[in-house]
Amino acid sequence: MATAVLVIVAVVLLAIGAPVGIALGFGMVATVIGGFNVTSLSFIAQQMYSGFESLPLVAIPCFMLAGSLMETGGLSKRLVNCAQSLIGHTTGGLGTATVIACMFFGAISGSGPATTAAMGGILIPYMVKAGYDRTYATGLAAVAGGLGIIVPPSIPLVVYGVATNTSIGDLFMAGWGPAFVVGALLIIVNYVLSKKNGYTGSGSFSWKNVGKSAWDAKWALFLPVIILGGIYGGIFTPTEAAVVACFYSMIVGLFIYRELKFKDIWATFKKNTTFVGGIMLTFAPAGALGGVLALLGVPTALSNFLFSITNNKNVVLLIVLVFLVFVGMVMDTTSANIIFSPILLQALKPFGVDPIHFGLIMTLMLALGFVTPPVAGNLFVASGMTGISMGKIAKKAAPFIVAMFVAAIIVTYIPGISLGILSIF
Repeated sequence: MATAVLVIVAVVLLAIGAPVGIALGFGMVATVIGGFNVTSLSFIAQQMYSGFESLPLVAIPCFMLAGSLMETGGLSKRLVNCAQSLIGHTTGGLGTATVIACMFFGAISGSGPATTAAMGGILIPYMVKAGYDRTYATGLAAVAGGLGIIVPPSIPLVVYGVATNTSIGDLFMAGWGPAFVVGALLIIVNYVLSKKNGYTGSGSFSWKNVGKSAWDAKWALFLPVIILGGIYGGIFTPTEAAVVACFYSMIVGLFIYRELKFKDIWATFKKNTTFVGGIMLTFAPAGALGGVLALLGVPTALSNFLFSITNNKNVVLLIVLVFLVFVGMVMDTTSANIIFSPILLQALKPFGVDPIHFGLIMTLMLALGFVTPPVAGNLFVASGMTGISMGKIAKKAAPFIVAMFVAAIIVTYIPGISLGILSIF
């Protein structure tokens, strides 16, 4: 009964437009006021404080800030030029360059919408000028922007690691396999559609141009090496890597490329403040929710429910995938991650699901949520950039959305794609 009251109060508040954190908080308070004697206000307050008291959370605003500084400081466009010089001359080359550039940018920003905005803002006009359908180009950029949260370092992987007490460094290392699977499938689909629609390459290949663009982009290309090399080499933690990324992007933008001005830094801080505040307002109540639901026995009940349906691990994972598709359609990524990852992980542990593997499954499905309406952050950003309706973008993006779902299935049922690299190191 207490669980029902919590869910009903939270859902009603969400339905009338209350922020997720407020809805969850009042839902938990309702279980205390209702006299169910399963928790107390002091317990909820302590759990909320614990939700804030986590150093890895600092990585989230810092990676967001680093991505914004890269975009403003000229690092992003140099990554795009480098990718274009490599494969821009092939069939669908600019589309392929978009996917590759999103992977590069994602290795710094960790954000889907930020990757869509930065790379799409540069490459969509290029693709349109080269003869691509504008809506097609926008849809591809929106879906490829999802690589921003799959390629390590990834903000959702940080959130998952904090919410489930899983090693963020191991999650980052395991993320490379799934990222390459998604990237490869998007490139294949783009090639097939480009061949069908006559999207030929632009210009001709030249090692001289490749060398020139790579040299111009060397400072931008070196940033992922510093971040990931530092993390995997044990030089600094993921949180410290995020701070290093901010500092490096600022120095390069200000003093080397000289496209970043001091006034831009303040504007960038202001732009990211709302996002960070929203995350923290969600994270604290969601952290407390995990403790309350544990007292209510929800993870155990969910696990028993799944066992009552089947004891086949593969069938259970399919049920979870379908559930996460619907979650991604109606909830923002951060809220869904904070609320459901601890519950689902505890429910799946009896089936032998590895926490690292499930973290990548969760992240892939959340990336899918970025492009599945009605709540679709990447589509919203892409629509704002081009003025094309979300519905039209989603229609053109459908083949790429299917490709991303296929990638999620492949990663789900071949754990070695995620866990293989961990066994090596």
